[in-house]
Amino acid sequence: MTLKTREIQLASRPSGWPSAENFRLVTVELAEPGPGEVLVRNTFMSVDPYMRGRMNDVKSYVPPFRLDAPLEGGAVGEVIASGDESVPVGATVLHQAGWREHALLPAGAVRVVDVERVPASAYLGVLGMPGLTAYVGLTRIAELQAGDAVLVSGAAGAVGSLAGQMARLLGASTVVGSAGSAAKVAWLTDELGFDAAVNYKDGPIARQLKEHAPFDVYFDNVGGDHLEAAMLHLNDFGRVALCGAIAQYNESEPVPGPRNMMMIVSKRLTLRGFIVSDHADLAGEFYRRAGAWVAEGKLTARETVVEGLDHAVDAFLDLLRGGNTGKMLVSL
Repeated sequence: MTLKTREIQLASRPSGWPSAENFRLVTVELAEPGPGEVLVRNTFMSVDPYMRGRMNDVKSYVPPFRLDAPLEGGAVGEVIASGDESVPVGATVLHQAGWREHALLPAGAVRVVDVERVPASAYLGVLGMPGLTAYVGLTRIAELQAGDAVLVSGAAGAVGSLAGQMARLLGASTVVGSAGSAAKVAWLTDELGFDAAVNYKDGPIARQLKEHAPFDVYFDNVGGDHLEAAMLHLNDFGRVALCGAIAQYNESEPVPGPRNMMMIVSKRLTLRGFIVSDHADLAGEFYRRAGAWVAEGKLTARETVVEGLDHAVDAFLDLLRGGNTGKMLVSL
């Protein structure tokens, strides 16, 4: 027996901003699982900014997506057939074979998750890669200390919204965020407990941050003018966790760096980039602490959900334009 299903393939490599023409929706057939394999019906898949880099055929920390093959990414789903007793039919599993409605996988490539206390989608957000990224960036990379003043860019996104809340839970004295709309700013301050937030579209970000400065820690998801502004407003010995630079992911030419790099010397700043997969040893600690925060209602998350694989590309493109609040997901 075989199963007909659909997947999104990379049809061509984008130059600059990606478009719908770079992708194709394809019908394929999957066999029944053999020994040690499971067949999963995906229920949610994730779209994430890092995926844009994998569409380029360049050497990076993760291999590029292959042309004429399904894209990859986090997904959760239900096991509908199993050739491995450790992953029974009916189990909800987390894996990296997103961008498709069904996936045939080795049992070792999936992780059974508990959906009794939290919905399955949480394992793609607050209790998944975005949550772990926020935790690693604050605790290990920026070495957040009680009493630190913290600035987070991209603060209404999946990682940023969690980083701001975690900073408060870890003892920050002040948490300030930047976002791209008045509605997102209101969400940060009214619901997530940020002390202040600014709309970077309202004017130069350095000028807007001045009244909230100085900061001890900057969690950077944006790069560009945000990084330049943060260095201007950091205290001596400030620390920067460089998580992403979404402001320049779609640029076809090299982007000039911050113009105030001498401040790294004069202020004795520490800037450290990181990839969350290098810090898997913190996962257990993160799940224990974040799971408790979620259960106690101290850590909350919002999801922007797009319906159907047919609209997965639209969701990804909208993510790059800042169309999400919290985690962007596709319901399958």
